[in-house]
Amino acid sequence: MMIPKKIHPVTLALIILCVIFAGLIVFSYAARAAKPAGGSAGGQGSAQGRTGQSTGGQGSAQGRTGQGAGGGAPRGTAVRTAPVARGTIETSVIINGDVLAGSQVSVYPNTSGKLAEARAGVGDRVRAGETLAMIDPSRPGDVYAKSPVVSPVAGTVLAAPVNRGDTVSVQTAVYVVGDLSRLLVEAFVPERFSAAARKGLPASARFEALGGGAFPMAVEEVAPALDPASRTVRVRLGFLAPDPRIKAGMFATITLVTDSRAQVLTVPRSAAVYTYGEWVVFVANGERAERREITIGLESEALLEVTGGLVEGERLVVSGQHFLSDGDSLRLIQ
Repeated sequence: MMIPKKIHPVTLALIILCVIFAGLIVFSYAARAAKPAGGSAGGQGSAQGRTGQSTGGQGSAQGRTGQGAGGGAPRGTAVRTAPVARGTIETSVIINGDVLAGSQVSVYPNTSGKLAEARAGVGDRVRAGETLAMIDPSRPGDVYAKSPVVSPVAGTVLAAPVNRGDTVSVQTAVYVVGDLSRLLVEAFVPERFSAAARKGLPASARFEALGGGAFPMAVEEVAPALDPASRTVRVRLGFLAPDPRIKAGMFATITLVTDSRAQVLTVPRSAAVYTYGEWVVFVANGERAERREITIGLESEALLEVTGGLVEGERLVVSGQHFLSDGDSLRLIQ
């Protein structure tokens, strides 16, 4: 028997590494051979889980389908409608004016001199023929009798621009007397509306000092010519129902009605849409929207007069029309 020679340590180490590597290869192949069976079973389990999820998803989908069929939102655009009816439409212009005494006059002396005596003050009520002041026409070296200043009308003293001792002439207004029992508002109408300004036109006045309430008025006087500087025509308006709270000198905002038509077809201005140079509305034709182009007459802040395109009694869409197109389905709401 041959005794092997002593193995070199390096050779021994290589042999051991080869054995370990061979073992790893065998183990790897064994693991791959065993994996398909277990993996298949695991895969089948996953598939069954996914199938269960799919079945649950189908059930949820069926539930949603049932919910949509039984309780889904109604179709169509929600709108409100109103019948096309006849009414009255007015066009107006807003201007500013001042409250004046119904009639007022300036009182002048009959002679020049000094105001020697003032018998009336601002706010005093005076009678026609009452002496308001005395004028002393005396000069150095000449003494004359005092001359009275007499009110030609009855009313209230509105102004007394001259003080006692002042020198006045026959062209100096000593007093201004007006009738405050009848007040007027003086205003100026722009040239483009001047043709419509005439006596009897209805109007209303508002005063900020009185809370903005409207006071009915009517035009009583229209100037025969325009002011060439301002291109306006002067009008004076009287109050139909005098109110003691209104004072001369107040600032008034006047709404002057320039035209009015009764028993004409009207629609709310908000119900019409102005597009590409045309006024368009939508009519509820059953449950469908019908687009209509209309022709208009007078226009006011709130209404339009319809001269063509609509018939009295038709249902006009007054809310929600900005989201409509011709033929859209409608859902009417109260």
